[in-house]
Amino acid sequence: MLLPSLFKQRFSSLLRCSYPLRQYASVSFPSKPITIEEKKHNLNQEQSRKTLEERISKIPIENYRNFSIVAHVDHGKSTLSDRLLELTGVIQPGSNAQVLDRLEVERLRGITVKANTCSLIYKHNDNQDYLLHLVDTPGHVDFRAEVSRSYASCGGALLLVDASQGVQAQTVANFYLAYSMGLKLLPIINKIDLDSADIPRSIEQVESTFELDPKDCIPVSAKTGLNVKDIIPAIIEKIPAPIGDADKPLKALLVDSWHDPYVGVVMLVHIVDGKMKKGMKILSAHSNKTYDVKEVGIMYPDRTPMESIKAGQVAYIIPGMKNPREALVGDTFFQLGKSEGLQPLPGFEEPKPMVFVGAFPADGKDFNAMDDQMQNLVLNDRSVSLEKETSNALGLGWRLGFLGSLHASVFKERLENEYGAKIILTAPTVPYKIIYRNGKEKIVTNPDEFPMNKVVNEVDCYMEPYVEAIMTLPNEYVGAVMTLCLNNRGEQKDVEYLNTGQVLLKYEIPMSQLVEDFFGKLKGCTKGYASLDYEEGGYRKSDIVKMELCVNGEPQDALTTITHKSQAQSKGKEYVTRFKKYLRYQLFEVAIQARVNNKVIARETIKAKRKDVTQKLHAADISRYKKLLERQKEGKKQMKATGRVTIGNDAYQAFLRRDD
Repeated sequence: MLLPSLFKQRFSSLLRCSYPLRQYASVSFPSKPITIEEKKHNLNQEQSRKTLEERISKIPIENYRNFSIVAHVDHGKSTLSDRLLELTGVIQPGSNAQVLDRLEVERLRGITVKANTCSLIYKHNDNQDYLLHLVDTPGHVDFRAEVSRSYASCGGALLLVDASQGVQAQTVANFYLAYSMGLKLLPIINKIDLDSADIPRSIEQVESTFELDPKDCIPVSAKTGLNVKDIIPAIIEKIPAPIGDADKPLKALLVDSWHDPYVGVVMLVHIVDGKMKKGMKILSAHSNKTYDVKEVGIMYPDRTPMESIKAGQVAYIIPGMKNPREALVGDTFFQLGKSEGLQPLPGFEEPKPMVFVGAFPADGKDFNAMDDQMQNLVLNDRSVSLEKETSNALGLGWRLGFLGSLHASVFKERLENEYGAKIILTAPTVPYKIIYRNGKEKIVTNPDEFPMNKVVNEVDCYMEPYVEAIMTLPNEYVGAVMTLCLNNRGEQKDVEYLNTGQVLLKYEIPMSQLVEDFFGKLKGCTKGYASLDYEEGGYRKSDIVKMELCVNGEPQDALTTITHKSQAQSKGKEYVTRFKKYLRYQLFEVAIQARVNNKVIARETIKAKRKDVTQKLHAADISRYKKLLERQKEGKKQMKATGRVTIGNDAYQAFLRRDD
């Protein structure tokens, strides 16, 4: 009885306290007091932010420059971005490598996956401040959507060329994309500090391939900082300022969005007209939904809050959006109540996934936890499509759509590195189109949805996606690459011999061949000297079939694939031979078959485990010898009819990883 009385005494003393109970309950007790040094640091940060904001507010739109850096993968985009940030005082020299590569996978692989932005302030020779908006874009073709998003907010681009490698395939593709969007291109020759650098050859390539003035080329070394100081004055003089009016009604284009675990959806917007500030209500032109702006600011290089952002700027906003899928890239936002008569800005289409894989947790118990992790990762990569699916072999999982095979590999690596997840990915497939006799069309991304035999007669034709592949390679490897393309059902469209000893090949290749490690094979037959880029080439009629891998007559849906009829025999033989390595011996015979339209096209057999049941018999007792063998034979026959082969996840994992 001591406990209730003690509680009563303490509660009565609380009531007699000089603070009202509600006020007392609201008092917070910091676990750690703020030190004087921390107070000074916070005060200095706030003063720096106010000074920065005041400086930006005085810069007219005529002194804005929005530009991106585009090039082939590994030509030094992120390193050049670091030098420009150091040159404008955003970061301290040598303070961090690849500041705009914020993902761990970007630093590990040395590639840019996610387009990142930063605002810079530069005092030019005319003693005026200029506000520069820099976008560091990916170079690999799989992340073309990130590049196109960046271009939408820019007036120009730095076209980066490696002086030791010259113009590569993705340099060509990125040039044409930027040129088609009306961007002013400024050629930069990078890595001039290397012994293998050939500056005159690179400048000549820029002139002959892109028809750009060789006098505009700026030779630099982003690694050492040599001549980098000449880039920003050239940007100011040659790249046009954005067109907009801060006094007009608000019109903002959504360029990108990502999910922050603390503040929710963060959107990167290009303010075309008007101003946006905290507390403003904005209206989506696409969904007609309204949002309250919680915060606005610039990336410097991290989020830096501002009182307002205005026409010409590319800045971030926190709209208080509850559903991240409402942030559709290319959407236009108006100020609520001031949108009458305003037309949405021409945006750009959402990227269409071209490579689909099944994804399953290595341990089925992890599905719920991994589902949350998968959803969070997809929120930061709008190019990924996500649907739940079920496999008889692997259980609950997801059907994921990516822009390419590297995109899928990077997504898997991010899932493993950032969340510690262990996942199984099935063989990649592409979207096939089925035309029925009644005129209906259907897109199939999952081999299980491919028409079975009973409905094959209702199908008029099958179509598969093609791509136009652009490859650059040294002259001596032309024959090997042509053979590779021919073996992958490629059709030659153009051959161009450049004056630098390089050859530019254009082929139309089925997308399904491209995702089966075509790039790796291309690198292999050219000793790593070839580069590849591609564009969608539409759908074509094709003789494709569904190939099932069966174990004792049971189809394994995780290993079902769609292939061209001409390659079904060889692929079926490869599948059954490889999968045999990962199955255990049973007490009965196990048949592994590749089947197309219920017809077996390849087979491997795992012999049954045998025990010498006659070991203890005398050699002369032949009747007893035969009787025991017959009994064993009957037992194995019955076991084969009723027994089931249990296949562990490790077998599927090893097969799909090609652990030979």
